Amino acid sequence: MREFTVPPMAAAPQVGGLADAVFDHAEEDPHHVMLGRKGDDGRWHDVTAVAFRDEVLALAKGLIAHGVRFGDRVAIMSRTRYEWTLFDFALWTVGAQPVPVYPTASAEQVFWTLYDADVSACMVEHEDHAMTIGSVIDRLPLLKRLWQLDAGAEAELLLAGAHIGDDVVHRHRRAVTPDSVATVIYTSGTTGRPKGCVITHANFMFETDTAIARWEPVFNSGASEEASTLLFLPLAHVFGRMIEVAAIRGRVKLGHQPALSADVLLPDLAAFRPTFLLAVPYIFEKVYQVARRKAERAGKEAAFDKAVEVAVRYADAQEHRAFGTGPGPSASLRLQHQFFDKAVYGKVRDAMGGRVRHAMSGGSAMERRLGLFFAGAGVTVYEGYGLTETTAAATANPPERTRYGTVGLPLPGTTVHIADDGEIWLHGGQVFSGYLGDPKSTDAVLHDGWLATGDIGMLDEEGYLTITGRKKEILVTSGGKSVSPVGLEERVRAHPLVAQCIVVGNDRPYIAALVTLDLEAVDHWLHMQNRSPLPPADLVRDADLEMEVRRAVVAANTAVSQPESIRTFRILAHQFSEERGLLTPSLKLKRKAIEAAYTAEVNALYR
Repeated sequence: MREFTVPPMAAAPQVGGLADAVFDHAEEDPHHVMLGRKGDDGRWHDVTAVAFRDEVLALAKGLIAHGVRFGDRVAIMSRTRYEWTLFDFALWTVGAQPVPVYPTASAEQVFWTLYDADVSACMVEHEDHAMTIGSVIDRLPLLKRLWQLDAGAEAELLLAGAHIGDDVVHRHRRAVTPDSVATVIYTSGTTGRPKGCVITHANFMFETDTAIARWEPVFNSGASEEASTLLFLPLAHVFGRMIEVAAIRGRVKLGHQPALSADVLLPDLAAFRPTFLLAVPYIFEKVYQVARRKAERAGKEAAFDKAVEVAVRYADAQEHRAFGTGPGPSASLRLQHQFFDKAVYGKVRDAMGGRVRHAMSGGSAMERRLGLFFAGAGVTVYEGYGLTETTAAATANPPERTRYGTVGLPLPGTTVHIADDGEIWLHGGQVFSGYLGDPKSTDAVLHDGWLATGDIGMLDEEGYLTITGRKKEILVTSGGKSVSPVGLEERVRAHPLVAQCIVVGNDRPYIAALVTLDLEAVDHWLHMQNRSPLPPADLVRDADLEMEVRRAVVAANTAVSQPESIRTFRILAHQFSEERGLLTPSLKLKRKAIEAAYTAEVNALYR
C-alpha cells in the first residue's frame, strides 16, 4: 500500500488560542482538579481549575508589566515542573511565543536558540542555567529580561502585575487566533544546526483534540476513576509539550516529575498514582529489566520468564482475535495468565503506581515482544510516530486494534504516503508551518502541505506504518549494499547488558558495530555469576561478557541478509552521552560525532 488516510474526528478550530481552555474550564467546573503540584513538604497538593486560572491570569499580568507583548518570544530553560506549564499558559494568554530550551543544553546550543529565535526574555530554573546564559549574553542584544525560578521569579512577576486589570490580559488573549504562532521548538540537530519549527495554536489544537477523541479510554478513564498522568518527559521536547496541552484541554489531572532516576520517580508514581504514562521505549525497557533482575536475585527467574512467555502469548492471541485471524487466548492460557496476574503482572503495574492501564510510547521503535509483554501484563502501550514538525504524533496504534511492532495508523485527519524511494510523506492539521527564518529548509521538506519526513517506511494492507530507517542514515558499503542501521541497532540493544549500539560501514567492505554497556545490568550479571564488580576498562576485555554481546549481535543478524549483517563489533568502556556531544538532548545518536570521536576504534574494526 502506498497511501492511507483516516477521516478526521476533531473539527478544525475557528477561533481562539490554547489559553482559552484554562479560562473555559474555570468557568464551567471551577472545583475540578486540573493539576497536582508537589510542595516543599514532599506531598502532592491538588490545584483546581479556578486556582490554576487565577495563577495564569496573575502571571500574565506580571509578564505584561515586565514588557512582554503579543508576538514576543520568551525562552524557557528548565526541567519538567509545574512552573513550566504555568508559564506556558500565561505566555499563551498574552499572545507570546514560548521557546523551549533543554536544561542540559550547552552554552553554544543556548546561544543559537536564543539568537536565532530573537528571544527577548528568558525564564531559567536555577543559577547554573543563569550562568550558562550569562556566558553568551554579550552576543544576545535582544535579550532584555532573565528570570530565575529558584530565585523567586514567580513571586516577583505576581507582585509586578498586581496593578494591571483583568481586561488588559483578556484583550491580549482574545487577539490570539488559531493561526497565531504558539511556540518555536528547535529540532535535535542530528544532521546539522538545529532549526526552529514554527508551530501554531491550530497545530496543537488539532493534534491534542484528535488524540483525546481517538484515545478516549486513555484520556477519560470513566466516572469511577479520574484520568491522570505524571509527566516526566522533558517539556523541551514536542512529545511532552503535546501531552501538557492535551491534559489541560482534556481535563486530565497533570503532575510533573523533573527527575528520571528510579529512587525519585518510583515513589512519586506510587504517590500520584497516574492512570496512564507517556514515555520512550527506554523507560519501558528499564521497568522490564528491573523487574527481571529482582526476580533473579530472589531466585525466581524461571518463574518470571514463564510469566513473560505467558503474557506475550496471551497478548499475541488477543491481537489475532482483534484482527480476525484467531480465536483469542485458549482456556488454558487464560488460567495461566490469571495465575501470573497476581504473582507477577500486578507487581509490574505497582511499580508504575498501581493504576496505570495505558501508556504511549514514541521517540524510537519499541520491540514487538516488549509491547506484547506489557499488554499481557495489563498495560497497553500505544506506540506512535511523529516529529517536531508534526507537533508530535502523526500515527499511533488505536485502542481496539493495536498491532505491536508497528507505529500504528495515521491519526484521524492525517494521510500517510510512501514515496517511490520509500520516504514517508505526511499531510494533516498538525503539520507545522515551516522553519523560522529559513525558507530554503522549509521548501526542502514542505510540498503543497505535504511534509517529506526523511524517514523510510512501509504501509501494510490495513494502513499500519512500520519505520525501517532514515534516508540520511542509510549506509552504503564499498560493495554497493545499502543498509538501514536502525533495525540492527535496536535488535542489539534489546539485550539487557547493552546500553547503546551504533552500526558503521559506510564506504567500508562490511558492516560493523560499536557497543556500550548498561553498567547497572552488568553489575547484576556479575553478581549472579558470583563475580566481583569490574572497572569499565576490564569489562571490555572480559571474554564471558564479549560472548553475551556476541549473542545479541548474532540474534540481530538473523533478521537481515548476510551482506547486511554485523561482521564484527567492539565494546566501548563508556556510554555515548550528551555531555560529550555524542547524543542529542532527546538521546538520539549523533552518528558523525560518534564516528569522529571513535575514529581509531572504527578503523580497528576493518584491519
